[in-house]
Amino acid sequence: MRRAEHGIRMSDGDNGVDVKKSVLRMTGIATAVLLAGGALAACSSGGGDGDSGSKTLRVTLANHVWTDIIKKKLPEFKKKTGITVKVAQFGEDQLSDQYNVKLNAGSDDIDVMMYRPLQEGKLFAKNKYLADLTDDVKSDSSWDWKDFQPGPVGSTTYEDNVVGVPIITEQEVLYYRKDLLEKAGLEVPKTMDDLKAAAKKISEENPGIAGFVARTEKSAAVTQFSSFLYSYGGEWTDKKGKASIDTPEAKAAYKMYGGLIHDYGPKNVSTDMSWSEAMAIFTQGNAAFYPEADSLYQNATDQTKSKVADTVGFAPLPAGPAGSKPYNVPSWALGINDASSNKDNAWKFIQWATSKKMTLEIQKEGVPGARQSVWEDPAGTATYPKDLAQAIAVSTKNGVGHDRPLVIKVPEAREIVGQPIVEAITGGDSDAAADAANPKFQQLLDDEK
Repeated sequence: MRRAEHGIRMSDGDNGVDVKKSVLRMTGIATAVLLAGGALAACSSGGGDGDSGSKTLRVTLANHVWTDIIKKKLPEFKKKTGITVKVAQFGEDQLSDQYNVKLNAGSDDIDVMMYRPLQEGKLFAKNKYLADLTDDVKSDSSWDWKDFQPGPVGSTTYEDNVVGVPIITEQEVLYYRKDLLEKAGLEVPKTMDDLKAAAKKISEENPGIAGFVARTEKSAAVTQFSSFLYSYGGEWTDKKGKASIDTPEAKAAYKMYGGLIHDYGPKNVSTDMSWSEAMAIFTQGNAAFYPEADSLYQNATDQTKSKVADTVGFAPLPAGPAGSKPYNVPSWALGINDASSNKDNAWKFIQWATSKKMTLEIQKEGVPGARQSVWEDPAGTATYPKDLAQAIAVSTKNGVGHDRPLVIKVPEAREIVGQPIVEAITGGDSDAAADAANPKFQQLLDDEK
């Protein structure tokens, strides 16, 4: 779930691609906070001088609702372990700057680090900035590593070594208008072909209302398009790690995603829409279907901001030829700085912060966790619309653990693989665009070896 202000949710899964950062409490001003027993105070006498020592743990976190909740609960950790936690908290850009400087220098100033597996995870793991947690995650059966969903776990694992523990997830689901489906006498689409037929019928029978809307800007659209790609049996790379966005499966996915917008999308649709623009079209009642991250659902259900709040429904992503395979990704995870001299206590903190009890408590406050048990516990889904919880349950079981190419140069890769999306949206030859993009993507992959 995202940084929330007045019911608006932002998508960390896109890591700055979807801007509108005025909505976030990511002011760009770093705040370093010393928390001892939960109070803003000097370290307790048991914590040494506050700057070093086994009883002082330095944790670097992002500005996020998850962070706000954990900070309030730190007295529990202090009471349980006697460890004082020193929290340095930053907005996304400043967090990246801190990591670039300190990790590159091999600094041990950071013990625990909150990071984005899909954005910088491969770089951090490849450069050995992240400690190997493989033995740690298997050491405590009651903590239960097997309870974490396979998709997120896959994205916090590098070359068969666990380097992070996922803490926040998001999945793609289908937002839809219940009233428009009822008026058209249609069931909720179960397949991509159903979705296409329903979008066509609704757009024809309701002048001024689009049958389908989605992100259109080539970089921003990549994450939501990814679920179409997987559901059509495609992937960004093949089993040998070679670029594969020119396969028949990938081309069919490009045509479906872009074609839905071209044929049944808003009139004169632009190709620079991120989630906020697409969501506005949907919440103003101007579209029937909208595939989007579940983390943004409150934008559609907030009575003060959404004209469709009473009629919005949620469903699993319709199945393609390969089934329904939406992304199920960890937008944030916790790792341990490999240069830290306090790894044992760092792991104690991660165990506590990601325990079943803590994950459930945090999810109850609106942050979707990576443990399967919290989604199976009625208390874990009580604050979600029932149909959304059901759709998420499907996504967590079938989901793919990444929503973009797993590379170091993520922004550059998104620009390349997103171009065929734009070509399809504008009615161009998306097959030719995919053929042209594939060698460019391959070159990027080769350059990173």
